[in-house]
Amino acid sequence: MSSGQKLFSRERPLGDVLGGGKVADIVLWRDKRLSAAILIGVTLVWLLFEVMEYNLLPLLCHISIAAMLLIFIWSNGAALLDLTPPKIPELILSEQAFRKGALLFHSYLSHVLSMLHDIAGGKDLRIFLLTIVSLWIISTIGSCCSSINLLFFVLLCALTLPALYERYEGEVDHAAAMGIDGLQQLFKKVNSKVLEKIPRGPAKAKKSN
Repeated sequence: MSSGQKLFSRERPLGDVLGGGKVADIVLWRDKRLSAAILIGVTLVWLLFEVMEYNLLPLLCHISIAAMLLIFIWSNGAALLDLTPPKIPELILSEQAFRKGALLFHSYLSHVLSMLHDIAGGKDLRIFLLTIVSLWIISTIGSCCSSINLLFFVLLCALTLPALYERYEGEVDHAAAMGIDGLQQLFKKVNSKVLEKIPRGPAKAKKSN
């Protein structure tokens, strides 16, 4: 990897690599309010379940109680002030919102399954082996910590590292190139000073026809 190359030999912009659309905008913090809201929400969920050791069922009950009290106050206050009461089911469970969500989920699921199918097909052996090793590393890490901690760490990295990389792309690519060049030089030294000096048995003579 030369100093002018992108990380992982990437040729397309980072937004295109991430699939574009709303998810790329969230991950790269192009919609700062939504990205910040998701990060704060994920952090609060992690604090509730992992730090405060909150259980799921009591949390759902308390959220439902708070929501019912809020709707009760809102509805009765609207009636007293001669305002239109809130239409929560139509706002949250609208058919259009569900269709958009289903289409978005289907699009990304199809993309992920297609990518996994191409990798599993063995077209690129390096990517196939790298995926296997990555999954094994993830499974090893997952066995050492709770699922909530692992999920929070993955989401935190997904919501911070791509945006930081896009902002400091030149510096990261340069550092990565220097690091890879250093590893290649180290491997050459180990190969010349250690591996090539290991005695090997005599090569078998080929049978003549």
